[in-house]
Amino acid sequence: MKKLALTVICTLCFSIVHAQYDNWAVGFKLGEPTGVNFRKYFNNIHAIDVTVGTYGGILSNDRKYRGDDGRYKNAGLSVQVHYLWHTPLFNSESVHVYYGLGAQVNSRRSYPKRLNGEYEKNISLGGSALGGLEYYITDNRISVFLEAGTYLELLPRPFYLSPNISGGVRFNL
Repeated sequence: MKKLALTVICTLCFSIVHAQYDNWAVGFKLGEPTGVNFRKYFNNIHAIDVTVGTYGGILSNDRKYRGDDGRYKNAGLSVQVHYLWHTPLFNSESVHVYYGLGAQVNSRRSYPKRLNGEYEKNISLGGSALGGLEYYITDNRISVFLEAGTYLELLPRPFYLSPNISGGVRFNL
């Protein structure tokens, strides 16, 4: 009977430890992009990560776009989706590394020289790669993370490259 009770207690404790990254996480990230972050964990190694927010407000608020023809001078709306692989770092339940690939859609104003100071709205679509480090606070549902990656635009300007660097906090449900 004692062995059965010990087995049940150990199983429950193990389940509680893994519950930190077993379902959903909701958080906020600051950087490039800045916004609300949602993450759905599928098992101990896969997740879908979605960020909805702004793009271009911190790292590239005033940046050349489309060569010498124009510039970005503002932040825009961004939706970013990644398929992630994650794993404990050095077998630690508290620290995980993750990496993945995905897509990003942005809506920004560009100021081409041909419009003499006026802007045009651009919807851009491209691929995105991401890697990060996440620390799950012990005995808590909160985790903090740092991540970096890149966005490679495919439309309307192929091969426009922009860094994605951010940090934030998530509440793991």
